[in-house]
Amino acid sequence: MRLLILGTGGMANQHATRFKEIDGVSVVGGVDIDPERLAAFCSQHGIPNHFGSLEEALAWGEFDAVANVTPDRIHHPTTLQAIAAGKHVFCEKPLATDAVKAMEMADAMERSGKVGMVNFTYRNSPALQKGRQMVLAGEIGEVRHVEASHLQSWLVGRHWGDWKTESKWLWRLSKKHGSNGALGDIGIHIVDFTSYGSGLDVAHVFARLKTFNKAPGNKIGEYDLDANDSFTMNVDFSSGAIGTIQATRTAAGQMDQLRLRVYGETGSIEIIYDTGKSTLRACLGDDVHTATWRDVAFDPVETNYQRFVQAVRAGKTQEPSFRRAANIQKVLDQAIASDLSHADKALA
Repeated sequence: MRLLILGTGGMANQHATRFKEIDGVSVVGGVDIDPERLAAFCSQHGIPNHFGSLEEALAWGEFDAVANVTPDRIHHPTTLQAIAAGKHVFCEKPLATDAVKAMEMADAMERSGKVGMVNFTYRNSPALQKGRQMVLAGEIGEVRHVEASHLQSWLVGRHWGDWKTESKWLWRLSKKHGSNGALGDIGIHIVDFTSYGSGLDVAHVFARLKTFNKAPGNKIGEYDLDANDSFTMNVDFSSGAIGTIQATRTAAGQMDQLRLRVYGETGSIEIIYDTGKSTLRACLGDDVHTATWRDVAFDPVETNYQRFVQAVRAGKTQEPSFRRAANIQKVLDQAIASDLSHADKALA
């Protein structure tokens, strides 16, 4: 498979590295509007062909698939271009900045017959995959209550860099630069993590979003710091279960932690992904009567990168698909609407 990487910012390095590790995959081209960044990226990863625009790359055409690692608001137009050119697409999350655009992309991909998948990176957690299997197998009985959180601290710590001086962080805080804040950035991850791990679909959302004052006038240079930094949401699932989902970039002491607890009528599981390390615990059977939790073993799982390559070779999309990502985007859109109206919002 010949792969083109569209956008050569920080996350693109992960795409180039991971795809090059897969037998039979060649990263043949890179695209970026910044020529210096493009040249440095292609040199670092040994990529032979450089393009200043997607149009140039499509005119060349000597590739099978696109890894779309552009900023969020660029996903929609560039992915539609790639689909129209008959290319498979592996898109970074979120698929689009709103559900209308995301649904348009899902429809176009399905009509094309090509493979379209979205990089919900935390699907790579073996604990999540094993925990989901346990829930779907009925090991905790009918799910009744769910709690989930995604905690980061880069607004209060410099372990990932200094957000006040680096554009790769500042754009994530600015609506004008295409950001939907913590909700759009890490919220999409924890909503997918929660829904996938519990095996449930969100039906209603009641959400609160919060933007904190982070600089004089809440502005640094060209960046208005007006995107949300934290959110909480109460959700009803279509099964009748209820839950809470929250995320923040201000959780000092947490570099990147996702936690999901799923409580059923006969037992519970806890899934934790913490900065690359996965753990899984369960309270099952007689342990319920003593509130005893035990570690659960799990096997390694294939990554999204590997599944995408397999899907292209087989000619059939695997999850997480464009349709899945579009449905998750509906939850985020309704969270924004709920916050504005101070009312419960149902998913259509």
